[in-house]
Amino acid sequence: MRRIFSLVFSLVFLMVCWGARDSIAQPAPASSTSTPSSLPAPVVPANFIAQPGQVVVSGTVPDERTKAEVFHKLQNIYGAGKVIDQIDVRSDVVTPRDWSQQVINNVISSSLKSIHRGQLEIDGTQIRLQGEVESEPVRQSIIDTLARSLNQSYRIVSSLRVAVNQQVQLDKLLANRIVEFHTNSATLTDKGQQLLDELADILPQINSDKIQIIGHTDVTGNRATNLALSLARAEAVRAYLVEKGLSPNRFETMGVGPDQPVASNATPEGRAKNRRIEFRATNYAK
Repeated sequence: MRRIFSLVFSLVFLMVCWGARDSIAQPAPASSTSTPSSLPAPVVPANFIAQPGQVVVSGTVPDERTKAEVFHKLQNIYGAGKVIDQIDVRSDVVTPRDWSQQVINNVISSSLKSIHRGQLEIDGTQIRLQGEVESEPVRQSIIDTLARSLNQSYRIVSSLRVAVNQQVQLDKLLANRIVEFHTNSATLTDKGQQLLDELADILPQINSDKIQIIGHTDVTGNRATNLALSLARAEAVRAYLVEKGLSPNRFETMGVGPDQPVASNATPEGRAKNRRIEFRATNYAK
């Protein structure tokens, strides 16, 4: 799944946001003081919008060493090239006692990868965490681990929530409904367009990183022709949704022809069910 992570410091303030976008902190060039070695991070404008798979960090820290330590830790978690730098260094910033030990060692940990579309804010000794996790045990484990690892001067404010199954939302909308096309073509009927209009209104509320659009046919006719038709129909659906203002990067198209039937091809009713467009939410691809 793709994550978006953002980390912000402001007078010892660190924010990390991730999810549909990935944002996280990254160090500036290392100072003459010994710092962890890491690949240089790209520096981007303040209005930069993170893309899927990226992690962007912003805020203010007291020195280059702290900045480099934060970036090195995040790079170890998310990988080289995934961390985008928006951190400022200000000499008038003063960190709380044992801040590096508490924050860099205990808060910025691999458990953050279990959180999706979230945000971590570290404002001095206050830790604010929000986002989605896949289950209640995961949510509780993250909170308990933080509480055990931090000293009593740190306050944790959690808004973590268990994610709704995105596929269930899609299936509910499309239950017993078919995206219709004109016979033997990839041209949508009026009824097919109406259903996609409804879908275009709902998809922005679906938090999955990708939506697969999969075209299917029945077994009537030549398999190679059906494979090509199923792909053309999936691509026609994608094009229609993009025209409605949705991002083309959100969708992946496939055509599987008659190879994945959901009903018997021996009856007209079964063949009608097999001629379909399937929407598959890919939740939190890793």
